[in-house]
Amino acid sequence: MTSKALDSLLNKNIADLKERGLYNEIDPVQGPNGPEINIGGKTLVNLSSNNYLGLATDERLKEVAKQAVDSHGVGAGAVRTINGTLDLHLELEKRLAEFKDTEAVISYQSGFNCNMAAISAVMDKHDAILSDELNHASIIDGCRLSKAKIIRFNHSDMEDLRTKAKEAVESGQYNKIMIITDGVFSMDGDIAKLPEIVEIAEEFDLITYVDDAHGSGVLGKGAGTVKHFGLQDKVDFQMGTLSKAIGVIGGYVAGKANLIDWLKVRSRPFLFSTAVSPADAVASTKAVEILMESTELNEKLWENANYLKAGLKNLGFDIGDSETPITPCVIGDENATQAFSKRLNEEGVYAKSIVFPTVPRGTGRVRNMPSAAHTKEMLDKALDVYEKVGKELGVI
Repeated sequence: MTSKALDSLLNKNIADLKERGLYNEIDPVQGPNGPEINIGGKTLVNLSSNNYLGLATDERLKEVAKQAVDSHGVGAGAVRTINGTLDLHLELEKRLAEFKDTEAVISYQSGFNCNMAAISAVMDKHDAILSDELNHASIIDGCRLSKAKIIRFNHSDMEDLRTKAKEAVESGQYNKIMIITDGVFSMDGDIAKLPEIVEIAEEFDLITYVDDAHGSGVLGKGAGTVKHFGLQDKVDFQMGTLSKAIGVIGGYVAGKANLIDWLKVRSRPFLFSTAVSPADAVASTKAVEILMESTELNEKLWENANYLKAGLKNLGFDIGDSETPITPCVIGDENATQAFSKRLNEEGVYAKSIVFPTVPRGTGRVRNMPSAAHTKEMLDKALDVYEKVGKELGVI
């Protein structure tokens, strides 16, 4: 017999979430996650994928992945420190280091694992972490796992950061202090003020950590937020994913060779979890090589992003202050946001609602993620649907 107390807790809280418009319905995709997707037998323009460059369905990646299954099997077979490090993993890390212009790279099973692994391997209870208040959940969890003192600073507020950095240093309570920030903030699409962050870090001798999950493949002609600002020699940790612009699965940390050596012997997901599959490793390597050879996909991404942004803004939608392809349409009320997303879906556009706790209460939005694979015809269709639904529901 299952626990009555557990059933009562779950049923009550799920009902509460549904009533407040905070319950997330999961829509299974039938087929590939491309610029258009099939859900429930219906083809929709897909504006909710992190597949920025369309590489998740790229024929070149699919071909090398198939070859890797034949040559290396479907799994790595062990953790990296026993005999799960394949030559394919080493080639991926070599290419990523070249791509990010750093001495070395360590790869992990996911971007979430990167932040859990790297932060806790370097920081401990005798340290402090200055963390932007809008940092990703994986950063927050990585900071908590480290047991360091977490000091939140106001979002992209450099005066607040400098004040809190100065206070932390002068308190004499901490052995070392880290500043950690997203490179691109995933809910609003704004870019971290890295030049100012690095300046503060140098003034107080602080460790710098940039989560570039949404910047790699997007900014710096594809090389990321740190390269965008020319700060690759000034940032200690560059974290990135292989599941967004790269189009596959996994994550990595790029930095100096001694940092990567340390993470290989002290980061727990590397030590205790099986490595990514051969197909994932070789497909990611191919994607990185494509980005190093040409900026064509990156340029197409920005062309489509600017087109969609201009169209939504001209229609009268509140798209915030996004500086990247991430384009939110802020609705506000959670139930209204859910209703807006549902009507878009019914009219042929898949744009998922984002509500609390992912964003603050009262700031519900539909987040649009145009890709390099979208055609102008697809984007025009999406804009027509936005106009129809926006007027119907009184949003514009």
